[in-house]
Amino acid sequence: MYIERLIDRDLLEWSTATSRKPLLIRGARQVGKSTAVRHLAEKFEFFIEINFDEQPQYASLFKENISIDETIEQLSLITNTNIIEGKTLLFLDEIQACLPAISALRYFYERKPNLHVIAAGSLLEFALSELPSFGVGRMVVYPLSFTEFLGAMNEKALVNAIRQSSANEPLNEIVHNKIKMYLKKFLIIGGMPEVVQTFISNRNLLEVQRLLDDLIISIQDDFTKYKKRIPSERVKLVFDSIVQQVGMKYRYSDQHSSLTSVQIKQVIDLLEMAGLVHPVTHSSCNGVPLGAESNIKKRKYLVFDTGIFQRMLGLDVASVLMKDDFEVVNKGNIAELFVGLELLKLKSCFEKTPLYYWHRESKNSQAEVDYVVQLQNKIVPIEVKEGTKGTMQSMFLFMDEKHSDLGVRLSLENFSQYEKVRVYPLYAVSNVLESANE
Repeated sequence: MYIERLIDRDLLEWSTATSRKPLLIRGARQVGKSTAVRHLAEKFEFFIEINFDEQPQYASLFKENISIDETIEQLSLITNTNIIEGKTLLFLDEIQACLPAISALRYFYERKPNLHVIAAGSLLEFALSELPSFGVGRMVVYPLSFTEFLGAMNEKALVNAIRQSSANEPLNEIVHNKIKMYLKKFLIIGGMPEVVQTFISNRNLLEVQRLLDDLIISIQDDFTKYKKRIPSERVKLVFDSIVQQVGMKYRYSDQHSSLTSVQIKQVIDLLEMAGLVHPVTHSSCNGVPLGAESNIKKRKYLVFDTGIFQRMLGLDVASVLMKDDFEVVNKGNIAELFVGLELLKLKSCFEKTPLYYWHRESKNSQAEVDYVVQLQNKIVPIEVKEGTKGTMQSMFLFMDEKHSDLGVRLSLENFSQYEKVRVYPLYAVSNVLESANE
């Protein structure tokens, strides 16, 4: 069974556009890049898929002395498949294993502009960093969002109910509690398509945990492929330290005195390129764009999937399901992680969305707002609460200092409003982004 993705619509729009470039799809391993392309291929009369990891012999077709016309001719003969502009989709998977094929994308665009060509790779960023930039379309794929998870669980009615709810029209409490239970399961399962598919098939969370363990091992095995000059043990050490510090300002000096800050920075850059961690950068928030006053020396980091995160951190799965709040996992900041990942997943897949937070340090007053987002021309602070209670001192301090007339609180509460602060359930991050149109 194919799990419908938000990117399906974007891929279809790309395929039907009158003018289009070859498309590069980026993202961490096993987030569903190849599966989404194969789903799109059902719209085509002919489909050719080449995986350069599994079929390295195809690399010889992309040598510099071979023209694109000759490459296409040989591909058609070898695969016994017609390559016709407008009717054939050519998919070059794990293209980072064949640098000449990446360079060839430019020539596909220049000489065969009507041929549909998609390239993808889990370690694609490393290859791109070693090649000059050129005109291609780019798409970022993340693990499933909570909306996609509900759709996979055949709960599209719940998706529609969330979209139609607001402070003036909150959800029925029975429905609200039902969605909360789905959210708790999603935090445990995460959004990796294979893991979600396994849960749909057998509803066995123990099997899910075993599969997550296998994925973690696969991710760690990939560390050896990142950069030969950086030991995989060092990558694992820093990745583990980020898991421990999710939701907190990452401090190099707090971890592994055997590594220098320069060495740690190199590893974090690699983990970002691999799509395994995402930075949340401090911004002074005095105006838009938020990046204009950002400080890369003050960053928090998010692990790319809540399922992977909870498994690596060893959270108490039973407590997450049984308790009516997330205080039992507060040390892991899983609610804050979930919100940050949702903010990434719900934005345009054609660009990497930066995330920001705000933090003020002073002797008499320290305050931190988990996320700040730009909604139209407004800077909106977002505070994440694990349960249904908690003060909003930092939120109000920010709003007073920045003269903001809107704040957002994400918690396990139903939709409501406190003065200038709109309250959304944690599962309704999409409503926050759509509120820009209100």
